Amino acid sequence: MTDRVAVSRASRAPEVDVLVIGGGVIGLAVAVKAADAGARVHLLDARHTGGASRAAAGMLAPSVERKLPTAAMSDAEHRRLTTTHAVAIRSRDRYPDWTDDLARRAGHAIPCRRDGVLHLATDDADAERLHAELLPGSEWLDPAEVARLEPSLAPTVGALLHPHDGAVDNFALVEALEHVAARHERLTIIDAAVRSLRPLAGGAAVDSADGRAHAAARVVLAAGAWAPTIGGLPRTLPVEAVRGQMLRVATAGPTRVVYGPGGYILPRGGDTLVGATMERVGFDPTTTDAGAANLRAAGAALCPAIFTAAERDRWAGLRPITPDFLPILGADPAWPALIYAVGHSRNGILLAPETARLLCPLLLGRAGDADLEAYGVTRFAPHDPANSAAAE
Repeated sequence: MTDRVAVSRASRAPEVDVLVIGGGVIGLAVAVKAADAGARVHLLDARHTGGASRAAAGMLAPSVERKLPTAAMSDAEHRRLTTTHAVAIRSRDRYPDWTDDLARRAGHAIPCRRDGVLHLATDDADAERLHAELLPGSEWLDPAEVARLEPSLAPTVGALLHPHDGAVDNFALVEALEHVAARHERLTIIDAAVRSLRPLAGGAAVDSADGRAHAAARVVLAAGAWAPTIGGLPRTLPVEAVRGQMLRVATAGPTRVVYGPGGYILPRGGDTLVGATMERVGFDPTTTDAGAANLRAAGAALCPAIFTAAERDRWAGLRPITPDFLPILGADPAWPALIYAVGHSRNGILLAPETARLLCPLLLGRAGDADLEAYGVTRFAPHDPANSAAAE
């Protein structure tokens, strides 16, 4: 890890304003946003097997899996939690307008539902914990109310209804972004894997596996789980590939996203999706019978019909997980031409539109949004408690 980056004094001028590394939902969203704002953009996409964007469930649920502040946290940690939750809410609320615009430009629908997420309590301890997480606008439902709302669910002791959360068809979203990017007059997609980065006096150079070098005023690292494998980075990135398996079964279960202690289920095209495992197996995107069996059991605990429903499909993706499950966003202090957009963990789909909005000023050479401070890469310095806890 270094505090300063040696800069090559090569005379070569940057080819473009922005070069984005990674063609998942984050890279595409950032590239399209920058190009819409007037930047000349190149996007390098290696098409890794196991990318997380298409393998996700598309949940837009900032109200679940939310880390709550504690008395032991520092003021900085409290501010980070407050900021990151507000950012997640804003990103969720951008979805209707964002997907409507992309659907119009791509010429096909992007199903996006905002009919709420049910967070079930399976016992009294769950219920007590969920009551402590009650947010403004959320509502506690008793068992009878849950049964009336979603009759396919197993008996429960109650649930939190987060009425503004929901889900998007992530496959349709990524296809729309790819369509818009491929036809954008200021955006070029290049099919190439990236080997390394090099600082240049006018920005940065990106060396691809085909032997070519690409120069840009600013480089956005949005390579997901593969980001730490790229050479020339000024520091080690604490991003780990974690496999998430998903299952699709032939049954019409709940009408909205349902989240429980063992996983979540949601409707998709007349079937039910069940997710998701969290497995530290390196860069292995294969599915397993054991994983599918665990998913089926977790899904059936929420909706009994899943236990006997025929399997339609199974798949897996590699999520880019950070120690605190929050992304790394913003410029590297040792190399301002390098902009991070990595480590979105389980929330890449949710955070895509707001990530693009937050980073766009930096890509145009302007001051960054103040909210980016919560996501800076230096929070994972060796003395950071979050980094130390993750290593234990």
